[in-house]
Amino acid sequence: MREEEIEKLRGVVRDCVSKHLYSSAIFFADKVAALTNDPADIYMQAQALFLGRHYRRAFHLLNASKIVLRDLRFRYLAAKCLEELKEWDECLSMLGESKVDEHGNVYDTKDYNDMYLDKDGEDREINISSAICFLRGRAYEALENRTQARQWYKAAIKADPLCYEAFECLVENQMLTCEEEASLVSTLQFGPGEAWLSSFYSCLIKKYDKESVVEAKFREVEKETCSMRLATQSLAHTLKNNTDLLTCKAEYYHQCGEYQKCFELTSTLLEKDPFHLKCTLIHLASAMELGSSNELYIMACNLVKDYPQKALSWFAVGCYYYCIMKYGQSQRYFSKATSLDGTFAPAWIGYGNAFAAQEEGDQAMSAYRMAGRLFPGCHLPILYIGMEYMRTHSYKLAEQFFIQAKTICPSDPLVYNELGVVAYHMKEYNKAVLWFEKMLVLVPSFSQLWEPTLVNLAHAYRKLRRFHEAVSYYERALTLSTRSLSTYAGLAYTYHLQDNFTAAITYYHKALWLKPDDQFCTEMLNLALVDEAHHGIHPNIELR
Repeated sequence: MREEEIEKLRGVVRDCVSKHLYSSAIFFADKVAALTNDPADIYMQAQALFLGRHYRRAFHLLNASKIVLRDLRFRYLAAKCLEELKEWDECLSMLGESKVDEHGNVYDTKDYNDMYLDKDGEDREINISSAICFLRGRAYEALENRTQARQWYKAAIKADPLCYEAFECLVENQMLTCEEEASLVSTLQFGPGEAWLSSFYSCLIKKYDKESVVEAKFREVEKETCSMRLATQSLAHTLKNNTDLLTCKAEYYHQCGEYQKCFELTSTLLEKDPFHLKCTLIHLASAMELGSSNELYIMACNLVKDYPQKALSWFAVGCYYYCIMKYGQSQRYFSKATSLDGTFAPAWIGYGNAFAAQEEGDQAMSAYRMAGRLFPGCHLPILYIGMEYMRTHSYKLAEQFFIQAKTICPSDPLVYNELGVVAYHMKEYNKAVLWFEKMLVLVPSFSQLWEPTLVNLAHAYRKLRRFHEAVSYYERALTLSTRSLSTYAGLAYTYHLQDNFTAAITYYHKALWLKPDDQFCTEMLNLALVDEAHHGIHPNIELR
């Protein structure tokens, strides 16, 4: 057969692959390889077999080749076959001996050739070494060696920043702390014209900075893509309305406690792209916080129908049952989600929260500890362990875990709130004021979510007899919520301690309007009335 006829057959194989006609691709690739015995044609045949899910046959073909141990692409494709066959030790063996340090620097690698089969000179190719590092990470993660997996994922993204899979595994699987993620992005060597990707990655990592810093990151992405559009004159739009970027914004709103704003944005995005799974997860989380059980039910039904084998689907079911306070059912479905994907952090945390809601502390602690081991970059399991210790009045232990959570994520306002609460319980009121005020600095915008913190800070100031500051924070709390018994009672008691009996009586009445049978407010109202009548001061009576 003439060379031009063989080249025509190669074109047929490529076209069959592009049209997903894999049996046809396998048939013609087999004939081309038999006619030429060229390594490039053997590789093309193996690719067709791999895409057609004939993994064992593809591996045999590659392994029988004399160049499989000399060419990185043959070796990589053979290892990919073993990955699909779940033969992880053999996969690592095929990839060869190599070592990596904790920073993702690879050394002691052998010198393999890379034939660059089917290379298009105009395309920007992903470095084959990066792909190999990523596959090593996948194998180690499957073997439950997450330390090695983390190091190889770092090596993969360092070898080529375009290897997004490695970056996604590090970020989505909570393998790095806030500082480690930021440090990794800052060390990546992006090529010419890839500045936009650096900005985009900085938006994908944890967003616990101040609002101005986070918003600046989003503007930077828009600026870079706008510059790229002006340079090429071929792009009609920027990434300003890109679903991935807007999902990052929604995630930031959720972290800030802006649940309604987050829910509205994710609802809009899911109308545009109803199968965007990360956006779906954030939508579920915001619906949970808002108590929208109907939305959770609809989402859970759709996800189970479309993705029955994904952890996210059964996590959604667990969220629905948690929202309607059927905690036994929620535990079952959160557990199913973790069994489908042991690296799905939200399911582990939900599993622990479902036990905690029923005050089953031992089971909750077990789930949180497992999550803490699996996701060293996530501070939430540590934070929830501290909350469980605080619930059982083990305040010193709780404080230790809150400090540990602060070390992992020093910019989460919720951590400082819990530190303030535990200090208050230990009667360390100056320390409590310090923690609460640090928390308020980190909150980008106040909403009803943070009203209890303002009340707690006011309580701490009252304990320190700094009544002016206490009244100020009680009044700020009332601007966020006018239906808080604790706020009215605390404000009334503060005025009472200042001998402002008229104001105290007014706020005791407002508190009793919310809860007419409240014993403390009833007793203190009677004392305030007596004190006002006699213009005296009653001995200090502590607010419970």
